[in-house]
Amino acid sequence: MTKKIFRSIIFGSVITLIVSFVFIMGILYEYFNNQLLSELRNEATLAELGVEEYGVDYLENIDLENRVTWIDKDGTVLYDTTVDAAKLENHADREEFKEAVENGSGSSQRYSDTLAEKIVYYALKLDDGTVIRISSEQYSAWALIASMLDPLIFVFVIIVIISILLANLLSKKIVKPLNEMNIENPDIDANYPEVMPLVKKIRKQHILIERQMTELKKNEEEFRAITSNMQEGFIIIDTKTLVLSFNNGIEKLFDVHDIKIGDSVFTIDRSEAFRDCVESSLKGKRGEGQLKYNGKIYQLYANPVFEDGNVRGSVLLIVDVTEKEKREELRREFTSNVSHELKTPLTSIFGISEIIMNGIVKSDDIPKFAKDIHNESGRLITLVNDIIKLSKLDEGAGFGDKQPVDIFKMAQDTITRLDSMAQERNITVKLTGEKTIMESIPAVADEIIHNVIENAIKYNKENGSVDVFAGKENGWITFRVKDTGIGIPDADINRVFERFYRVDKSHSRKIGGTGLGLSIVKHGVSFLGGELSIKSKVNEGTTITIVFK
Repeated sequence: MTKKIFRSIIFGSVITLIVSFVFIMGILYEYFNNQLLSELRNEATLAELGVEEYGVDYLENIDLENRVTWIDKDGTVLYDTTVDAAKLENHADREEFKEAVENGSGSSQRYSDTLAEKIVYYALKLDDGTVIRISSEQYSAWALIASMLDPLIFVFVIIVIISILLANLLSKKIVKPLNEMNIENPDIDANYPEVMPLVKKIRKQHILIERQMTELKKNEEEFRAITSNMQEGFIIIDTKTLVLSFNNGIEKLFDVHDIKIGDSVFTIDRSEAFRDCVESSLKGKRGEGQLKYNGKIYQLYANPVFEDGNVRGSVLLIVDVTEKEKREELRREFTSNVSHELKTPLTSIFGISEIIMNGIVKSDDIPKFAKDIHNESGRLITLVNDIIKLSKLDEGAGFGDKQPVDIFKMAQDTITRLDSMAQERNITVKLTGEKTIMESIPAVADEIIHNVIENAIKYNKENGSVDVFAGKENGWITFRVKDTGIGIPDADINRVFERFYRVDKSHSRKIGGTGLGLSIVKHGVSFLGGELSIKSKVNEGTTITIVFK
């Protein structure tokens, strides 16, 4: 704005200078012209008196500054102070001569061939009818300007320099209040009434912008509050794949902490599946794909954003489906394992019954085959019961309400029920602790305690021991079972709680295990809100600890 005001002042000054110069030169030129005409009139009057008194002798002897011509009444030149009269043409057609003959005096002005000079004529009629004409050369306006060019240039330069200095000073002074005006609270001195409409508009605009900014900030905070609490990752990109917005979920899912607005979205993930989805959405098609990152599985949805029918960007939603995929995988494994586990006893029962039906079995062998059918049926019933228990734990229903349970008493009753199993293998079971009441679901708690102690007896060595603790430890309700059994290899310790997983399949089948016992324990502890841990060493034993906080 300062430069514009500066240029405007300079331009105005130069235009004013030129116009003033033209007017002054015109006035001066007119003034000098009138002065010259007055001089010529005076000289003509003197010449008139001299010629009437002395005739041509007066003209020959007088020393006049300007040219004098005596013209007869028919236009013939009688005498000329500069040129031989005989050489001059008739002047009857001259303007000043005709005007003098008619009116007694006349004047005219004519330019020379070069247009650099102008000749002024003044004619006066004598009493005898002849005419005395006085003429003088006068510079034209251009010649006058040319003669004054040097001083005019000097004056012009001085005025321009002064104008520049004044324009610079004035422009800064004019703009200073505007530059120092507080945009947040616009106000200006009363000496600038022309700017007041602008100030009022700025105030109104400022109020409007403040309202809009408040609304935008509120919307942004709401948007951030919603997206920051999302478990899913959320990214908005433009058509150049540059990140416009994202939530905290992206940083958590991809374990990155240096995402910046304006970076390419491909700095987050450069995989082919990710790139294909993004590029597809920017072409106007919905993209969907699955990503694998650091052992996690993510589902990516890329939706194009349209404006006036054109793609303006894309919204990416990334969902962690690791657990879902694992559950799906477990479901498939479970279905496969259940089919296999059910098929084995059913095949055995079907085969034995077919032999008996065909009369191939001797009467002495029937009790043996009947016992096999009984054992396989019992194994089948146990398996079905365990599957039902797991289904109930998965669904989280069908066990009734919580009520006070004494886990010490429950452990004691379980040991009593399993006493015959322990005696068969000469295993000593010892219970320590104290009466401990907790709010729990009896059926689930009993199933947990039963399975842990039963496993400790089943997978123990002959003449081994099982130490059971039920009570409080470090302020927490604790149930711990330690055995001297076969132990679990380090490679298998994290998988023993999987459904149908067996460390030693031949040993498990020999003792009639279904492979669901520890899985029921894990789901039961999770259902009751407890924590489960296991420690084991091959051929030395296993310790399972359950803590309820």
